Amino acid sequence: MAHAKNHDYHILPPSIWPFMAAVSAFLMLFGAVLWMHGQGPWLGLIGFVGVLYVMFGWWADVVKESQVGDHTPVVRLGLRYGFIMFIMSEVMFFAAWFWSFFKHAMYPMGPLSPAVDGVWPPAGIETFDPWHLPLINTLILLCSGAAATWAHHALVHENNRKDLINGLALAIVLGIIFTGMQAYEYTHAAFGFAGNIYGANFFMATGFHGFHVIIGTIFLGVCLIRAMKGHFTPEKHVGFEAAAWYWHFVDVVWLFLFASIYVWGR
Repeated sequence: MAHAKNHDYHILPPSIWPFMAAVSAFLMLFGAVLWMHGQGPWLGLIGFVGVLYVMFGWWADVVKESQVGDHTPVVRLGLRYGFIMFIMSEVMFFAAWFWSFFKHAMYPMGPLSPAVDGVWPPAGIETFDPWHLPLINTLILLCSGAAATWAHHALVHENNRKDLINGLALAIVLGIIFTGMQAYEYTHAAFGFAGNIYGANFFMATGFHGFHVIIGTIFLGVCLIRAMKGHFTPEKHVGFEAAAWYWHFVDVVWLFLFASIYVWGR
C-alpha cells in the first residue's frame, strides 16, 4: 500500500527510447552531411532506420500505456497541450518558407538572387496553372479533411464505429491520391530545384508539405488499425484527436500554399 498510486499523473519508468532517439538522430544528421560531401549515404540510412525504429517502439509503448489506464484526464490534457505546441512549431517551420517566397517575390533583387533581375517569377520560368491540377488537388485534400471530421464526429457524438472506420479509410485514400497527383505534377514541372530561387522556394515549400501529407496519411493509417481493434472510445481518443488536428493543419497549410505560391505567385 505504501507504493499505491494516489494521484492522476503518470510516472514513467526508465526508458531507453530517449537515448536511442538522440543517437539515431545524430547518426542521421551526421550521415547526411557526409553524404553531401561524397562519402556515401549508408551512415545516414542507418540513423534513419534507427529513428523509424524508435518512433515505432516509443509510440507503441504510449498506446500500451493508454490501454492499461495510465492516461488519466490530467495526462490526456498534457498530451493535447504537447501536441498543440508541436503544431505551433510546424507553423513556424512553414512560415520560414513563406517568408522566403514573399521576400523574393516582392523584392526580386539582392546578393543571393542577382539573376532574378527585378522580375518575378524569374525570366524563363513557366509556372503551373493553378486552376487545373493544383485546384483538383486542393479539392481532394479538403475532402480528405472533411472525411476525417466525419470520422471524429461519428466517434465522439454517435459512438458509431462503422462510420469512424469508413471516414478514416476515405481520408487515407484521398491523402494517397493527393500525394500521387503531387508527384505527377512534379514530373511535369517546367523548372527545376536548382539554378533559380523560384524553383528552390517552390519545391521546398510544396515538397515539405507533401512530406507532411505522407506523415499524416501514416498517422491516420495507424488510427484506422487502432479503430478496427476497438481502441478508441468517445471519452478516450487522444491519438485520433492528434491525427485529426495534424491533418487539418496540413489542409490549412495547403490552402495558404495554393493561394500564395500557385495563384498570387504567378
